[in-house]
Amino acid sequence: MTLYAGLKALHLLCAVLWVGGMFFAYVILRPSMAAIEAPQRMLLHTRVFKKFFLVIWHAMPAIIISGIAMLGLHWDMATVPWQINVMMGLGLLMAAVFLVIFFGPYRQFRRTTDRNRMASSLDNIRKLIGVNLILGLITVIAAGLL
Repeated sequence: MTLYAGLKALHLLCAVLWVGGMFFAYVILRPSMAAIEAPQRMLLHTRVFKKFFLVIWHAMPAIIISGIAMLGLHWDMATVPWQINVMMGLGLLMAAVFLVIFFGPYRQFRRTTDRNRMASSLDNIRKLIGVNLILGLITVIAAGLL
């Protein structure tokens, strides 16, 4: 396997984990939680976010680093296809949204015991994950057009 192929495999794997994880959380897990009581939902959210955000803390830099490395190995900036520019721009925007989630509403969610503040934090997290999911799906489409 060439270096480029290894970087591409890592890049794709991390993207699938990130976008797929957001899709699962937003479309499947969250609606399914309506069937359980609020205290159990909060506990489940706490555990899910802790594990999912740990994965993203590893996947996000791996995606950015592997993308930049592939760009440097395969293209020069003057000839890079527009889809690469779209992927890079949206990927960096997704990273920024993740950082806003992590250091904003997720930090507030972890630090508070007030149920109303937790619910407000969860709502903000949900909305921002929805934004990131849309950005991620657009990024996948751009990658598919390459």
